[in-house]
Amino acid sequence: MHYRDEGKRRGETILLLHGSNASLHTWEPWVEILGDEYRVVTLDLPGHGLTGAVPDKDYTTGAQLKVLGAVVEHLALPDFILGGNSMGGGVSWRYALSHHNKVKALILIDAVGLPEWQHAAGKKNTPLVFKLMAQSWFRLIAVKLDSYYLVKWGVEAAYNNSPVVTDELIMRYYELLLRRGTRHAAVTRYSSIEQSNGVTYDLSKITQPALILWGEEDSFVPLETAHRFTKVMPNTRLVTFAGVGHIPMEEAPEKSAKSVLKFLQEVLPYNQE
Repeated sequence: MHYRDEGKRRGETILLLHGSNASLHTWEPWVEILGDEYRVVTLDLPGHGLTGAVPDKDYTTGAQLKVLGAVVEHLALPDFILGGNSMGGGVSWRYALSHHNKVKALILIDAVGLPEWQHAAGKKNTPLVFKLMAQSWFRLIAVKLDSYYLVKWGVEAAYNNSPVVTDELIMRYYELLLRRGTRHAAVTRYSSIEQSNGVTYDLSKITQPALILWGEEDSFVPLETAHRFTKVMPNTRLVTFAGVGHIPMEEAPEKSAKSVLKFLQEVLPYNQE
């Protein structure tokens, strides 16, 4: 398991989970800003980054929750602030729902919501590359193709064609995807993405303070989902960013990180030395 433990050693701990096909690198701009006041833990979830493929090939949300629990236990964290982007946001709110004693505050950044929300939102604005990945016939082809252009199209869509998208950024995603087993892991995730396994969630029971951050131009998880979170969760604050896509922590790092600092100073005012 690849993780980083950075920032202020004696500060409150913020643990951050990346989205699908991303890695802990996505949090580097935030670590630089938040690390002055907080201990920041980031990790590569199974099938991602330098953690890569895992022997049991289980990349479901349930498996990710177990990994998160193992990291929390390994670091002996009594409690912490939990945040996640996209898929990582979906893991985060599920963990917060069942670990009220552990999660002091929750930060959801363009997070995946309930499966039925995704269906209700429809897929008319979903980028073509992700519509293709939703098709089983295309996934069979994708594992055998050079994925550079799929990666390029996906990154450009996720970042809303932001100036932060450089050749270096695209190559980072591409090279990590070339690690043994990682492409198959991605295909496996897409194959199970629609499955809820009959589990239901009552988000109104997430009573911890929650900050909802959203890019207004997100074509993956629409802004409507942010409003759904605020309607059902009782203790939320919503901040949106004009002209920003699915990755606010990289597209608008200073604005989004400052929103986090303001939120935490309000809900957890005593960040002990």
